[in-house]
Amino acid sequence: MSRERIVVAGAGLAGLRAAERLRELGFEGELVMIGDEPHRPYQRPALSKEFLLGQLTARELALRSYEELDAVWRLGARVEGLDPRRRTLELPGGEPMTYDGLVIATGVQARHLPGLPLHDPRVRAFRTLEDALALQRTLRASDLPVLVLGGGFIASELAASLRGAGRDVVLVSRSPVLMGQVFGDELGTAVGRLHESRGVQLELGTQVSNWLLRDWGVGAHLSTGKLVVAGAVVIANGSVPATGFLRGSGLDATDGVLAGPTCHVDGAEDVVVAGDVARWPNLRFDEVPRRIEHWLNAVEMGRAAADGLLAGPAAAVPYCPVPRFWSELYGIRFQSAGMPGLGDHTIPLGGDPARRRGVLGYRNDRRLLGVIGRDSPRKMVKWTSLLQRGPSLHTRRHPVSAFRDAG
Repeated sequence: MSRERIVVAGAGLAGLRAAERLRELGFEGELVMIGDEPHRPYQRPALSKEFLLGQLTARELALRSYEELDAVWRLGARVEGLDPRRRTLELPGGEPMTYDGLVIATGVQARHLPGLPLHDPRVRAFRTLEDALALQRTLRASDLPVLVLGGGFIASELAASLRGAGRDVVLVSRSPVLMGQVFGDELGTAVGRLHESRGVQLELGTQVSNWLLRDWGVGAHLSTGKLVVAGAVVIANGSVPATGFLRGSGLDATDGVLAGPTCHVDGAEDVVVAGDVARWPNLRFDEVPRRIEHWLNAVEMGRAAADGLLAGPAAAVPYCPVPRFWSELYGIRFQSAGMPGLGDHTIPLGGDPARRRGVLGYRNDRRLLGVIGRDSPRKMVKWTSLLQRGPSLHTRRHPVSAFRDAG
């Protein structure tokens, strides 16, 4: 299908990789990149590590394109509406932007809990480059402890980075186990012990019930009755899909943009979605639409979405990846492959990841669904390869019981 203008809504990693793939496949029409931040795509994971510690500059965060995009960049312009029937986006000031094909890659935004004193500059969400710059300034202004709110990856990485820089850190999470939704209780508990061994004060299974703002610091009354006094408060308690612009569009934006297996958005065959904002069924595992917020998925899905857009819904191939990600805490690397969260029990696949190093398998009664390793890169290569050869509802090349005896 001939497309004269393709618009990519979202100038992050997924949007950039989609744009590169469009050019790689020979699209010669007008390519428009729209981003709500004033920056071109940059390495977001480094914000909580090298950039926060001053080891990378903002210029060094920039992502390089491997294809000549020849794109029109509209930065600092948040998409405010979409009319899929008229193939029109609404930009700030009511400006219309028509398209022949659209890639939605708007990502996610920081989750804000009610009652947070966000008017105080010492209380910051942590998602963007501006957030990281603001936190750097706040850290320089006070040597009081840093209060980190959240129990996921960003919260843990922030706590580890700040401890590495010699700062006192208090990590508060409503969950009794850190990263339990991804790692499970056993490995999540081990992560908590790791933080405590490095001097992080953990306050788990609690939340802030009241804030006390003073010139000398920020006080947080916890539901356990404790009082935490901090010089900076970092909100790292998750994210929500950036889908506000879809109100009134008729598209399903419940926990992300709903799409089919080929990344085509339900109800709009000339629109595809990629990255953190996408909710689609990964037929390698099942038919339930889910979102995946990982760096590598943004890369792979951006490319797959471009493939699907140019091919059209009838000819496009389902996107069925084995999700992978890694995180490093205090020099210890944690790697994940597959969908561990779908497993209902774990099995050791070598070593003891809860204590030293090794791989833990996550499975149901029929198959291995995911693996997580601690400082075990070679073993992770083996098990990831096995997952990639496993059964898929799309290909049906292997029996569903292919992993029945895995491990």
